[in-house]
Amino acid sequence: MYRQDRLQLGPHITRGLCEVASLYELIIIIIIIIIIIITTIIKVTANRPDIIIKNKKEKTCTLINVAIPADRNVVQKEAEKKLKYKSLCIEIQRMWNLKCTTVPVIIGATGIVTTSLRKNLEAVPGKHPVDSL
Repeated sequence: MYRQDRLQLGPHITRGLCEVASLYELIIIIIIIIIIIITTIIKVTANRPDIIIKNKKEKTCTLINVAIPADRNVVQKEAEKKLKYKSLCIEIQRMWNLKCTTVPVIIGATGIVTTSLRKNLEAVPGKHPVDSL
């Protein structure tokens, strides 16, 4: 027994509830589906930053990553965080059309910070005093 929603060929190609007026439109729909599948194939392993600030007016996105490593690993952890979220930042720029920046906020277990902490905190959007650092 044939089901009613099977593929029927003729002047109109139908499948289930979706009706396509011509073969040309069906081909365009298939190409769009393939493009969507290809664009989402890119796998980003680091896809969970600690804080995301998305500013729609200025078209910017800031990824903030916080870590408290041992004192001897502060510089290495900062470089690791920047590299870890670079692929996510590129993917956000491509998908959302936003300028993306990654801001690592790394403070050692006993309070040791890197020399770039002040510059990193100034990159965080909003009003906050950084002079006391």
